[in-house]
Amino acid sequence: MPSPFPGMDPYIEAKRIWSDFHIDLAAEMRAELNTRIQPGYYATAVTYVTYDIIEVAQSSSRAVSPDVSIWRTGLHAPVASGASIIDAPTAQGVAVVEISVRLANVEVSEAGSDTLVTANEILSPINKRPGSQRQKYLRKRRELLRSEVNVMELDLLRGGERTPLGTSPPPAPYYASLARAARRPLIDIWPIQLTTRLPVLPVPLNPPDADVPLDLGAIVRAVYARGGYATRIDYHEAVPPPPLEAEEQTWTDDLLAAWRADREATP
Repeated sequence: MPSPFPGMDPYIEAKRIWSDFHIDLAAEMRAELNTRIQPGYYATAVTYVTYDIIEVAQSSSRAVSPDVSIWRTGLHAPVASGASIIDAPTAQGVAVVEISVRLANVEVSEAGSDTLVTANEILSPINKRPGSQRQKYLRKRRELLRSEVNVMELDLLRGGERTPLGTSPPPAPYYASLARAARRPLIDIWPIQLTTRLPVLPVPLNPPDADVPLDLGAIVRAVYARGGYATRIDYHEAVPPPPLEAEEQTWTDDLLAAWRADREATP
């Protein structure tokens, strides 16, 4: 069953789903590009490990999603050993734990020379939160923009800080951008509204080869179907944070009400 949303599904942004979606999106982009750019080029999904900080706090046990979740542990009363009495703690703190997070991007390289032509960066929450990992990503981005590599960036997350685009694009929950090596400092920007389909994006190759179209909507639909998100997502729940804008919330409520009514009417 497809997503009820015509473009990006905001429920995919849930902590327990995003990491899985992120990796599968990179794999699907790689597969789609390789059907179009060979034999002159090839696409690879480059996975890498970074580190995120989580908190360990007291609560009842629950499922753990390490990317941006809080691990909860139960506390037990101290047990006396023999005749000795163990002093109870007078205060409690919250431990900070660093965990590994697997991310991915998609690179298009020239066959034979293995020269990187286009870097496709898929942003994750860790790239958009203030801190050392965001600074690390921004340094990498600056290095790419100084090189002869085309840089495409996909921001399919409503939350967090946007990367600098050198202008003030129309407000939108999602963005795609393309900084062509031959046209920098100009950056092409696609503001993506919640109510519209995802765009077909151009992936640059080396001149004189023409751009390759990348149908982002078709790719996201394929990932949605293969990831079993129709089963995993409960569309009776609220949209994951951050909150939608008032107009977006009204539109979403109407969309999901019609979607639920249609499902209930279907035998």
